[in-house]
Order: sequence, then structure tokens, then C-alpha cells
Amino acid sequence: MLDDSEAKELLGFLTLEMRADVKSQATEYILGLTANRDGCRYLRTKPVFLKALLTLTVDKSLAIAKDCYHALVNLSADETLHEPLVKEADILPTLFQNLLDPGYMLSDRICTILTNLSRHEKTCKQMFRFLQEQDIGLAKIVEIFCTEGFNKSASLHYLGPLLSNLTQLPETRQFILDKERCVVQRLLPYTQYEESTVRRGGVVGTLRNCCFDYIHHEWLLSDEVDILPFLLLPLAGPEELSEEENEGLPIDLQYLPEDKRREEDPDIRKMLVETLMLLTATKGGRQILKNKNVYPIMREYHTWEKEPQNEAAIEKLIQVLIGDEPESGMENLMEVDIPEDVEKKFEELDAKEQEQIEKEQQELKAEVEKNKSKSEASEGPQR
Repeated sequence: MLDDSEAKELLGFLTLEMRADVKSQATEYILGLTANRDGCRYLRTKPVFLKALLTLTVDKSLAIAKDCYHALVNLSADETLHEPLVKEADILPTLFQNLLDPGYMLSDRICTILTNLSRHEKTCKQMFRFLQEQDIGLAKIVEIFCTEGFNKSASLHYLGPLLSNLTQLPETRQFILDKERCVVQRLLPYTQYEESTVRRGGVVGTLRNCCFDYIHHEWLLSDEVDILPFLLLPLAGPEELSEEENEGLPIDLQYLPEDKRREEDPDIRKMLVETLMLLTATKGGRQILKNKNVYPIMREYHTWEKEPQNEAAIEKLIQVLIGDEPESGMENLMEVDIPEDVEKKFEELDAKEQEQIEKEQQELKAEVEKNKSKSEASEGPQR
């Protein structure tokens, strides 16, 4: 790493007034430092470099500005840099000011930095507080996210994961679930947004987090919001169901075409199942999912799914859908106090389940390697 005199000399090159070729070499060097953990940790002790990078994001050379943003993306991926970036470099005002500009060319990098910074609760709270104090608010972020083509130079897909991260806070969930604002209704169509896995995943993660607030479940499942088809449709396939099963389903899931495809991303599929599972926490929610014939969709999806972790999540949901109702006083699964010994057993079962999944994956990998070796042996030496 740099000694103090070298660091001081390098810092002198990271100014708007410096010659472009010198600045370019200096920013490239800093970018190289941020590519590894030791470099990031070194820069954590030198907040003046963080401020210099932020200053140079307005450089008239687009290449230099890009390098600075790329370095800030790398730095924001390290949790130990969150506090220096937010507090000492005061990065949020510049990022949000540029994000709100529909003509700003590097807004996608800004979205990535904000998503990284909001992953952990402490900086997430700081970001939420900043939005409220600066009168930007979540409403503006949702507005930008839902406005197709808001920025012609940026996709802004990473606003989806940003919203998902922000919904770890009850204040954000309260905003999204406000019955007067209709925010959740605006987000629902993005569960099937084909152009971006990132945007789809961000919205599904947002919905899942919001479903931890069980007092809103019946409203979410009501005709006013009608969340169920948006969660089920990505999990539904082309399998032919009986007439009775079809007629019990929400209208959007009845008689699906032969070319119907399921959500391609396994992580998003798992989040969708987890969201449905959360909606079964209350007696009212369970009854609605049973009445809406969710089971046949899950049954066919379970047959199709190949990811062990996803299979386990589906099985838990199916057990709730076809099982008997809990005894009196235990109808709300989120309010049930689990005895310590029972909770320990659940943890042991989860650990065994994870162990089994890892064992199966290792066996599968070994089988693939074995078949590969056989195939190479059978081909013989090439002439």
C-alpha cells in the first residue's frame, strides 16, 4: 500500500483542475485498489480519497467519471465502507441529486451503489432518514421506478433491489402498504417483467418483505389488491389441470396455454413460494389460498422443480395447504410462541435438511465428473 507521502501525491492528482491524462492514470490506480479487499480496507482509513472520487464523478471526461463510479460500486460492496461513504464522504446528496435527473448518463451505477449501501439495517435507516429530510421521499423513488423510460440512458433496474432492501424497515413497508397510495398495486405487474431478472427479483423481494406484516394479508388477498395471481402465475406451468381444478383458480390462472413458461430464476421462484407461505400465517390467509385452489399449482410446480432448496420450500407450503387447521389459540402462526426445546429441534431439522441438500449436490457433481471422464475415455486419443 501507499505510504503517507505517496498517498498525498496521488491525492493531488485527483482534482477537477488536474490534466486529464494524469487524472485518468490516478483514477485507474484507485479503481485497481478497490478491486480487492485489502485495497478497500486501506481506502477506508483514507476518507479524503472517497471524497475525491465523489468530486470527480462530475468530471467532464466521461471515462474518468465512469472509473470513479466503478470504484464507488466496489467500495460500497464492502460493508465496512458504508459508514465512511455515508457519513464522512457524505455520498447520498450527490447520488440522489443525479438519480433524479432524467438525463444523467450514469444513473445505473448510482442505483447499484444505493442498493449496496441499503443492504444492512444501519445505513438503510440513514438512507431512509435522508430521503425524508430532503423531501425526496419514497414516493419519488417509486415514481421513477414505475415510469418506463424515465431516463433514456439508464434502465434503473437496480431500483428494484433498492426498494426490497428498504422494506426491511417497517416505515417503508407502511408506505408501500398504505391503502390510500396504491403503491403495491403499481409494483405487482413487475413480478412478470421479462426484460430484467434484477427488476423482477427486486419487486418479489419487496412483496415478500411486506408480507411479514400479517395484519395486511386479507387486504392484499382481496379484490382491492389481488396479489395472488401475480405470485402464482410465474410459478404456473403448461400442465393440464382438471376442469374442477381450473374453475377454482383465479381467472388469470385458468386454462393456461401449452407454451406457458415458469419463472427462470430459482432465487425468484423461492421468494415467490416464501411470500405465499407468509400469506398462510393467518387463518384468513390460509382459507383464501385454499379456496383459490393454490394447491394444484404447487403440486405441478413441485413435480417440475429441480432445486433442492426450492423443493423443500414448496413441500412446507403444501403441508399447510392440505393439512388440518391449527388448534384453537394457534391460528396465527406468526404469533405462536415456540418452546425453546421445539425451536431447537426445528433448527436441527433445518441443519439436517441443509446437510442433505449439500450431500446431494456433491453426489451430483461427482456423477457429472464421472460421466465426463467416461466420455473422454471413450473418445480416445485425437489424431
